Amino acid sequence: MTPQDPLVSTAWLRDHLDSPDVRIVDASWFMPGTPRDPKEEFLQAHIPGAVFFDIDEIADETSDLPHMLPSAIKFASRVRKMGLGDGSRIVVYDSLGILPAARVWWHFRAMGHEDVAVLDGGLPKWIAEGHPTEDGPALPQERHFTPRIQADIIRSLEQMKTIVATGREQILDARPAGRFTGEVPEPRAGLRGGHMPGAHNIPLSALLAPDGTMLPADKLAAVFEAAGVDISKPVVSTCGSGITASVVALALARLGRPRSAVYDGSWTEWGGLADTAVVTGPAT
Repeated sequence: MTPQDPLVSTAWLRDHLDSPDVRIVDASWFMPGTPRDPKEEFLQAHIPGAVFFDIDEIADETSDLPHMLPSAIKFASRVRKMGLGDGSRIVVYDSLGILPAARVWWHFRAMGHEDVAVLDGGLPKWIAEGHPTEDGPALPQERHFTPRIQADIIRSLEQMKTIVATGREQILDARPAGRFTGEVPEPRAGLRGGHMPGAHNIPLSALLAPDGTMLPADKLAAVFEAAGVDISKPVVSTCGSGITASVVALALARLGRPRSAVYDGSWTEWGGLADTAVVTGPAT
């Protein structure tokens, strides 16, 4: 785990599995309607010592939007009980490779905990390489966690309206191209198709290698350049519900831009309103 790279390899985690300051978090999550239960899968097999982070429960219960960032009090209360505290070197993984793990990485950073990384390739790569797993519930010892909200990497609806109006930040949408253009319907009912005016599009698949790991920095830089994104200038990422957007933020951190922001409500919020500006077709 280095300040330069927000991802760690399976080899790194294998070598640090028993380090007293390393804490491992399973952030597995699936789209609604997927016939898989991440909690049950965790009980069947997880990386030794891992605890389960429930994205849908450790969320803002006052919002109608899915898995919105919770209050600092709620977040701290939950992660303390999971044994995740000040001084922990947190490694987050998921059972898809790199997806909800990036969201939880962003959660911790939004709460001021910088010593957090994502396991590159996640549980699939870990298992494919023959590394150990264990079953059963986690039994962590409670630790103290001090939240410090980092507003600079969080964007709200009102902030996004200003960004669309002024162009002061580049908007990067991580949804698949068909959903971005409006040619493919959204998986969540009631949402308009299309994208925010001025947004660029980099689908999640463009950031990942065939084995599910994230592309190296030089190839990532080429992807952003091809999409018309100047990573030396401010970027805010968005997607369907703020999960894939966090993968964009992770990629930007790998490129040395760790303070890039995520629009928490993403298209579930923006596309579900009647008075937000929406355009269709390719990025212009």
